[in-house]
Amino acid sequence: MTAPLASVLFVCVHNAGRSQMAAGFLDHLAGDRIEVRSAGSIPGDQVNPAAVEAMAEVGVDISDRKPKVLTTEAVRASDYVITMGCGDACPVFPGKKYLDWALEDPAGQGVDAVRPIRDEIRTLIEGLVAEIDAQRRA
Repeated sequence: MTAPLASVLFVCVHNAGRSQMAAGFLDHLAGDRIEVRSAGSIPGDQVNPAAVEAMAEVGVDISDRKPKVLTTEAVRASDYVITMGCGDACPVFPGKKYLDWALEDPAGQGVDAVRPIRDEIRTLIEGLVAEIDAQRRA
């Protein structure tokens, strides 16, 4: 098996909505080509049920995922660190590519409010996959 093209870490506060949807899309769209992690600065107890439902509507199952705490090891092991509203809670290491995606927090919202966030995340993920693929071909 070949090594992944890149490793991506998605970080939000609770690791229950945005970062889980992003990780689900990246797993779905890139398969084994890109290593995927997600974590939260203050992880929640479970993945947001509205996020699970919204993702299931587009054929991506994130129902078995669990929020995880953000560790410096996870950041150190990643090529890309994509933050989603965790502010200064994310450790910064040289040599990593940091992106901040300003996405609305789906916490406490129903599936109708989560769908546009999900769709925005998918668009961002598609761009990220294209960027990683282009860099590896360059």
